[in-house]
Amino acid sequence: MVLFKSLNISAARMRVQGARLRVISESLANANFTAQAPGEQPYHKKTITFETVLDRARGVDLAQVKRIGNDASPFGCRNQPAHPAADRDGHVLTANVNALIEMSDMREAQRSYEANLRVVQTTRGMLEQTIGILRG
Repeated sequence: MVLFKSLNISAARMRVQGARLRVISESLANANFTAQAPGEQPYHKKTITFETVLDRARGVDLAQVKRIGNDASPFGCRNQPAHPAADRDGHVLTANVNALIEMSDMREAQRSYEANLRVVQTTRGMLEQTIGILRG
């Protein structure tokens, strides 16, 4: 039935947005992490990639997480000569996390999750109405 396919698609999209929120929250939690010793690297921002996979049993394309990896953007740098991880010039590497971008991504993930939740709620209501008519 088409309505069940709709539920499967929306549920899969909600799962990937939940995974996206977990990756974003990890990056935000570690945004201020610096190296602890000279030569060490600070926290690497995580990235998440999605893909669409055909579920032959259900006959639908479902979203899933393809890969979680590290962002290749350069680390930040602060001048803190007293920091234990400072190099000989007094610079300390900082995480490559931009909190403003992460917050924007978080809002986008939240909106996508909520949109798919509304699809599930609407589909559920349509199924309940159909059952009510059949019982009728």
